[in-house]
Amino acid sequence: MKNLGNMMKQVQAMQSKMADMQARLDDLTVTGQAGAGMVKVTLNGKNLMQSIEVDDSLMKPDEKEILEDLLMAAYNEARAKVDQMVADQMKDVTGGMALPPGFNIPGM
Repeated sequence: MKNLGNMMKQVQAMQSKMADMQARLDDLTVTGQAGAGMVKVTLNGKNLMQSIEVDDSLMKPDEKEILEDLLMAAYNEARAKVDQMVADQMKDVTGGMALPPGFNIPGM
């Protein structure tokens, strides 16, 4: 029973750390770029878009398809950075312990 009590304390501590991490995700930002920095997309730690920057040279009617492709590429890069950032923070929260497959953080 002593081991069960210790395990419950560890689970509670992990839950507290996870709640703290989720609260910090709103304040974290990452930026993805495409087209040598001509398009930049910034997301917060919960994958919500914060800003988009587009170089003026891309604002031509005949460049529409290129701009759309660059926006998608910049978003995808930013999203990958957020996913990696969250995974790294989860390692800190769990002490490197592997989580079960399909485990998701609520609110993400």
